[in-house]
Formats: sequence, structure tokens, C-alpha cells
Amino acid sequence: MANLYDILAEGFPADRTKPAFILSDGTQVSYAELEAGAAQIAGHLVASGVAPGDRVGLQTEKSVEAVMIYLGVLKAGAVFLPLNSAYTKAEVDYFIHDAAPRVFVTDAQAFRDEANDADPLTEAVARKETDLASLIYTSGTTGRSKGAMLSHGNLAENARALHRAWGFTPDDVLLHALPIFHVHGLFVAMHCAFLSGAPMVWLPKFDDAQVLAGLAKSTVMMGVPTFYTRLLANPQFTRRAAAHMRLFICGSAPLLESTFAEFEDRTGMRILERYGMSEAVIITSNPLHGDRIPGSVGYPLPGVDLRIGGGQETGVIEIRGPSVFSGYWEMPEKTAEEFTADGYFKTGDVGRQDPDGRVWISGRAKDLIISGGYNVYPKEIELILDELPGVTESAVVGVPHPDFGEGVVAVVIGVGDEAAMIATCRAQLAPYKTPKRVVFVDELPRNTMGKVQKNLLRDRYSNLFST
Repeated sequence: MANLYDILAEGFPADRTKPAFILSDGTQVSYAELEAGAAQIAGHLVASGVAPGDRVGLQTEKSVEAVMIYLGVLKAGAVFLPLNSAYTKAEVDYFIHDAAPRVFVTDAQAFRDEANDADPLTEAVARKETDLASLIYTSGTTGRSKGAMLSHGNLAENARALHRAWGFTPDDVLLHALPIFHVHGLFVAMHCAFLSGAPMVWLPKFDDAQVLAGLAKSTVMMGVPTFYTRLLANPQFTRRAAAHMRLFICGSAPLLESTFAEFEDRTGMRILERYGMSEAVIITSNPLHGDRIPGSVGYPLPGVDLRIGGGQETGVIEIRGPSVFSGYWEMPEKTAEEFTADGYFKTGDVGRQDPDGRVWISGRAKDLIISGGYNVYPKEIELILDELPGVTESAVVGVPHPDFGEGVVAVVIGVGDEAAMIATCRAQLAPYKTPKRVVFVDELPRNTMGKVQKNLLRDRYSNLFST
């Protein structure tokens, strides 16, 4: 059994009348309904000429029908291509040209209705572990978007590892407020629930009131840092409101240590932070039982071989293991560049690893600042700034400088005195690391998963030191 659909369905409850989804209006969708919908969609795809390995694209709002399409695509042996519902026509045109999907769906409900007359596909199409299950396009901030090729084996191994690492059981209820065009909501969250036969409190997006109501009937929540900062900003989020929960998990963007501390003060619980990316799903995780240390992303998952490239204490993280993708779609040269001769994938994330294996992330290699010939890692400066009174969050970037090549600029959400902040940094950092300017803003540009888009900040302040 290698088709990911079969592996996930093995975890469905024996009593298929149990709920798979609990909607915000109280409506429930059973595992039987989910399974039937996926079978009909798979049958419809096969009847429409979709062959194993063909791509099926989906750009639509989050819905149960969208999940049925995902599972139906897997069952039919095709390749699932999820696209952000916010992409423009020009962006979508690129993906369609690059991936050449046999079918492209923009209305999940209508497509589900179309499949009503199809004969259900009773048996999943046989697939090998190495066969492609999904194409996940990267954000493309350093060039055109690349399609990460994830196989049935990649996704199955990662799902099993997470299911064990986070202690999922049929008694869990997952609060799902994430989008499902991204690996976090699509693979990480849903696969853990499916392997447990557990229900999901299914929210179309993060909404304070709906999430607070959902916590009362859930046991696990997965989110991005913005979810947790928004909860903490709501006075109704109290220790009592979180009392029904056993686990809060955070990823997709770095969690501020101040958020970690405030969350623990408020709830008595420590957020479990993990680290992943489109090319390997989840790579490391803080322990379910054991120390969850703020600022650390924990230990490599079982089977993941992680090392720091270049033999230095801090450097680019390289990984090898069963969940690491095979390469980028139709980009053999780019794929070759991103793998070492001995088969490790160069993640592009800079970090270090303690002797006991615990991993710490410093930032992206592309965000490295070279000022006056010296390497500057933004994270080191951001940690100092984020502790200052009046600062909510900071992002440090390098922009062109006539003398130093790149000048260090801190972009800060909050209020304060620029000269005083620079002086504080100067007291704790070498001169070349100290920001030459501090800019105050109301918000930082982010992508849909909450990551700060530093490329936009570099563009915005590119003329700050021009003469």
C-alpha cells in the first residue's frame, strides 16, 4: 500500500458516521460523507481522462468540498496542485503554463456537484512511494516560483512521524483555522487528524470569536504566530478559555520569545514550535514531553539527518531523509544546485545545532547582510530590539550603502527613540552589527502564512542611504 489516500484512510474511524468536520454553524460532515465525496470525485476525474501522474489544480476558498477534491485526486493517482486563492490571473497563468494541469478547478462546490453522477472509484489507483502526489509552489521571492515535487512516500512518512511525535489519538479534536493551499493546513494539520480518525473544528479562516468558541471543544490547535498574538490581544483569551486544550503548535514563521512567554503566563501552557518548509514538510519539532525552549525549533524528527553546512558552528542547514522532496518540477539544473554531492538538501535557512541535537534558526541565507565585509545575521539584532519597551516586533534588513556595501536597517513596529535604540544595540553588539537606522512602522509586510517579506522591506528602503 503506497497510495497516500489508502494510508490516510486506514486511520479513519471504524464507525464512519463519526464527524470529520465540525463547521462553525454546528453542522457536521461525517467520515462516511468525506469518503463518499472523494470516491465520486476520483471516479469523475478518471472518467474525464485524468491519468496517473496528471496534475489537477485547485484554486478556491477553503471548504469541505476542497478537501474531498484533494483526497479524490490522490485516490485517482493524480498529482494535487493547490494554489493560493489570492493569486492574480497573471500569477495563475504562470502556474498553469509551468505545471500544465489536466484539470483546473476554481469552484469546489460546483466540481463536487459535477461528480455526483460519476461512478465512485472504489479502489485507489496503485502508486509507488516515489510517485508524485503533490506539487507545492514556493513563494518565489528570490526568482520565479518553483514547484516542489512531493511523493506519496514523502507525505506518508512525515504524517506518521508527526502523528507519533505530537501524540495524536482518536480522542483528539483539531481546531483548523489555517488555509489549505499551504503545507501547514493541507498536510501537517489534516494528515494528523485523518491518521487519528479525529474530527476537526473547521473554520474558514482565523476569527477571534470563532477560535475562542472552538477552543472549548478542541484539544489541539495549529497556527502561525499571528494567531497567537491575536489571541493574546483578546482579553477573553484566559487560562480558563484554554483549559480544554492539551497542545498548541506553532510554525510557518518564527515565534517571538516574548509571545512564547506571554502565552505561558496567560495559559500556563508552552507553545510547541516546530520548523518546516515546502520541500520537506516538517523537519524538526520541540518535544511533546520535555523542554520546549523559546527561540528553538527543537530536534530533528526521527529519520531526518540534519547537519550544518560548511563545518561551521553557524551555517546553512542541510537535511536528508524520507520526507525530503525529490527536486523542483522541470528544473533539473536548479535541483542539482540545491543538493550536495552526498544527497543533502540545502534548506537556505541559517542556524546552529547544540551537541544534544537541538536546532536554532538564525534566519534565511538570502537575508544575510554583508556590511563592510562582515556577515550580519538579522536574528541576533531582532532579539535585542524585540525586548525593548515599546517594540512589538522588528525586522532587520540590509540595504545598499555607499561605504559599507550594505547598511543595517531595523524596521520596527512600535514607538521609541531611534538614537536610544541604536545606542542600546551598540552596547550589546559589535559596531558592524549595529543598525545604522531604525524606521518605525505600523505593520510589516507579510505573506499569507505570516512570514515577514523582507524582500519588500529591502525594496522599500533601498534608497535610505543614497547620497
